[in-house]
Amino acid sequence: MSNRIALGRREELTHRDTLKASLAEFISTFIFVFAGQGSGAAFDKLTRDAPAPTPAPATSLVAASLAHGFSVIVAISVGANISGGHVNPAVTFGAFVGGHISFFRGIMYWVAQLLGSIAACYLLRLVTGGHIGSSFALSNGVSYGNGVVLEIVMTFGLVYTVYATAIDAKKGKIGTIAPLVVGSYVAANILLGGTFTGACMNPAVAIGPSLVRWDWTDHWVYWVGPLIGGGLAGVVYQLFFISHTYQQLPND
Repeated sequence: MSNRIALGRREELTHRDTLKASLAEFISTFIFVFAGQGSGAAFDKLTRDAPAPTPAPATSLVAASLAHGFSVIVAISVGANISGGHVNPAVTFGAFVGGHISFFRGIMYWVAQLLGSIAACYLLRLVTGGHIGSSFALSNGVSYGNGVVLEIVMTFGLVYTVYATAIDAKKGKIGTIAPLVVGSYVAANILLGGTFTGACMNPAVAIGPSLVRWDWTDHWVYWVGPLIGGGLAGVVYQLFFISHTYQQLPND
């Protein structure tokens, strides 16, 4: 794998293609987090304002699943032709270890994704009068070890799906429905893991509400788990299923 990992050139940090792709990542991540986190804020307000009995927790889980699934479909679709529609530092890291993005370009993606999430949460707080939903944290009874492993497994599946439907050159016609496939996977995993870890699978999604609420409870779990899972998926898919050499950016 080492011969496939590309550091790239420092010039990529200011290359027009990198800047355009990074802006696309910022916008796509903003769209995803604003809609997804906003759905949680809306449900919290409905719960507080609704007369008894309040909605069942299962209803909240289904609402979060649908909101995040639909919004990630849109976010990936609008960024796919410009940046690849990563919308997730774990996806970018998985692409990096497989040699599909350089280190410098990947750093720019990370910065854009994190800023997109933070901007979305600050704007959400502004326009909703302080309602931004909750930050990610482990549920009662879920240990750090269990939480990290669950995030690893879910993110592994997510990045593996991205490889199979979007990155692999042999993807064929399935590439046209990659956003739908990935969105369906995200929605399904929220139904599975939402009760235990929140089913984050994305450090950018976690950092926005944590920063705005200044609540860093268990926050490290949502970096360690997704990055390990994303990296493993990139290694496994690259080693066993595809062969690819990273292409440098064209000269100006």
